[in-house]
Amino acid sequence: MKIHEYQAKATLKKFGVAIQDGIAIKKIEEFDAAIAELKARGINQFVVKAQIHAGGRGKGKLYNPNNRDELILEGGVKFTTSVEKAKDYASKILGNLLVTHQTGDEGKIVQTLFIAEGLDYKRELYLGILLDRAVSKNVIMASTEGGVEIEKVAEETPEKIIKEWVDPAVGLQAYQVRKLGFALGFSGTALKNFQKFLPALYKAYLSTDSAMLEINPLVVTEDERVIALDAKMNFDDNALFRQPEIFNYRDLAEEDALEIEASKYNLNYIKLDGNVGCMVNGAGLAMATMDIIKLAGGEPANFLDVGGGANKETVANGFKIILSDPNVKAILINIFGGIVRCDRVANGVIEAAKTLNIHVPIVVRLEGTNAKEAAEILEKSGLNFEVAQSLKEAAQKVTSVLSN
Repeated sequence: MKIHEYQAKATLKKFGVAIQDGIAIKKIEEFDAAIAELKARGINQFVVKAQIHAGGRGKGKLYNPNNRDELILEGGVKFTTSVEKAKDYASKILGNLLVTHQTGDEGKIVQTLFIAEGLDYKRELYLGILLDRAVSKNVIMASTEGGVEIEKVAEETPEKIIKEWVDPAVGLQAYQVRKLGFALGFSGTALKNFQKFLPALYKAYLSTDSAMLEINPLVVTEDERVIALDAKMNFDDNALFRQPEIFNYRDLAEEDALEIEASKYNLNYIKLDGNVGCMVNGAGLAMATMDIIKLAGGEPANFLDVGGGANKETVANGFKIILSDPNVKAILINIFGGIVRCDRVANGVIEAAKTLNIHVPIVVRLEGTNAKEAAEILEKSGLNFEVAQSLKEAAQKVTSVLSN
């Protein structure tokens, strides 16, 4: 689950992480009160920040959502020392469509603004924490190239990324903090502040069951403070039951409507840009299915994991979600019968197909317990199924029906 920048900063502040101060608003009528509160805190220069679940906001473009040809403003993050100018930026950003390199052409409507303090700083750095699954340890990544996408740094200048792995048995050690601080060029007061900042950040990462915590940029101010100018946090969905406060930050307006609907049925669904709908049990098998569809010349329209116990209800709900995407022109069902028998899955597919108005070709590949019996059931059903014996054959059949 993702949250907004202002929510991430509120979370980090509770753990003693130094953040850029600010106030979130959802209506332009709330602007004056927010500015008055910031001024009362001694803040006299401001940054107006669009809040969406995507990066590249500062380089994005704001359009009229009712007229995509009307450019309202360039940049969804604006600095100013003028209250009047800040309000003008706020009115042009709030409620309009922000398009960045991460949103794609469809963009996102800005429904929340973060009115933040404008900071005078002399350095921009990068700091991130995530799990390195290859070694089963959390890794802290740091770079002197702050304000730039870390993927670009990794591709063009990988030597500028410093990594430090944390042993879960002993936790983050003081020498590791110093090592990272020296690598980032800290000294004196700034180093002392970094030695407070990083342990607090790591504690926030662990305590909130974060899957990823990214500070980009991490800035050093003129008076040597070390502050999170931006903050991005993603969370492990499987741990949200013990993070009720984090779960309450969920913004359904930022999520795909089909993904929200799928979550109601406990289906793991992610919409993609292709035209082959995928219904699979198991995340690994789903990834392999999407890969082999692409190798066969097709494009997967979704990731859909119906879980180990696929039955009539889960299959029917899966069909509903897949067919709600108008781009889907064919469906590939790839089920491994381990926990559930293939013949039961086949009967569930047939029953679901009879009750739903399915207007696209369906290719089915079932493997595992009673797979032979399942194939016979599908072939004798009288319904328009293409039955495949292997995953390769299934991918070839589903791409061939698209070309006919």
